[in-house]
Amino acid sequence: MENVKKPFLPHRKAHVQVTHSMPYEKIEIFKSMEEWAEKNVLVHLKPVENCWQPQEFLPDATSDGFEEQVKELRERARDIRDDYFVSLVGSMITEEALPTYQTMLNTLDGVRDETGSSLTPWAVWTRAWTVEETRHGDLLNKYLYLSGRVDMKRIEKTIQYLIGAGMDPRTENNPYLFFIYTSFQERATSISHGNTGRLAKAHGEMKLAQICGMIASDEKRHEAAYTKIMEKLFEIDPDGTVLAPADMMRKRITMPGHLMYDGYDDNIFSHYSAVVQRLGVYTAKDYADVLEFLMGRWKVENLTGLSAEGRKAQEYV
Repeated sequence: MENVKKPFLPHRKAHVQVTHSMPYEKIEIFKSMEEWAEKNVLVHLKPVENCWQPQEFLPDATSDGFEEQVKELRERARDIRDDYFVSLVGSMITEEALPTYQTMLNTLDGVRDETGSSLTPWAVWTRAWTVEETRHGDLLNKYLYLSGRVDMKRIEKTIQYLIGAGMDPRTENNPYLFFIYTSFQERATSISHGNTGRLAKAHGEMKLAQICGMIASDEKRHEAAYTKIMEKLFEIDPDGTVLAPADMMRKRITMPGHLMYDGYDDNIFSHYSAVVQRLGVYTAKDYADVLEFLMGRWKVENLTGLSAEGRKAQEYV
C-alpha cells in the first residue's frame, strides 16, 4: 500500500469532551457588565507608545557595536547555573503559547470576540492583553537565543507541540471559570518571574534581572484586571460566582504549560516543575498562598444569602 502521510496529532493527554455550559441568563450578566468593563478593566492596559518593547533590553542589531553587545550578553550568561536556564526556558515556552490562550478566551460565552475586530470592551481587552503578553515570550526567546546556553531547535519544537496541543479545557467555555484561572495564573506568573529576576541578580546578571522584573510588573497589572472582574461578579452574582473557585479547586489549577512536550520526554513538565520547586522560583507554598490571597481578596468566606449549592461550594473553598 502506498505510504500516506499522517496528519499532525498534537501530543496531549486525553481529556473529557466539554460542551457549552453557560445558561442564557449568565451570558446576559457579562453583556450587562460591558460599560463597567470599559471603565474598570481597560484602564489596566497601556497605550502601545507607553509599553516597553523587547528591543529596549537586547543588543541593537542596527548598531556597529552589535557583536560586542552580544559578546557581553554571552559573558554575563556564561556562569549562570544550568538549572536556572531550565526554569527560564520553561517560563519562556509558557509565554510563547499566547496564541492558545487567546483562542481559549475567544471560546468563552458572553465575552468572546465575535468578529476578530469587535469593539466590545471584552474583545478589546483580549486582543490588547494578548499583544502585551506576547512581548514576554519574544524578549525571553531572543535573550536565550543570544545567550548560546540552550538548544533552540528543541525549544522551538516544544513551543510548536504546546501550541498544537491546545489548552486543557477544564475551564470549559465558561468565563466564570476562566477568569478564576487567569486571576490565579497572572498572580502565579508575577511571583515566578519576580523570583527568576532575583536569582538573576544573585548571579550578577542585572540586565536579565531587569527583564524578569518588567515581565513580573506586567503580570501584576493583568492580575489586577482579572481579579477586579471576579470581584464584580461576586458582587452582582455571588451564588453563581462562588461555584467557580470550588469547581477549579476540585479540578486543580495547573500551569498552562503542563502539556509541554519536546518530542522526546513525556514527563518534561514534571522535570521542569521539580527544578522550579528546588530553585524556589515557584513552589507548592506559592500555590497555596495564591489561593489564600484570592479567596481573601474576594471575601468568599463572608458571602451571605447563598443557596444550598452555593453554601456547599463556599464551605469547600
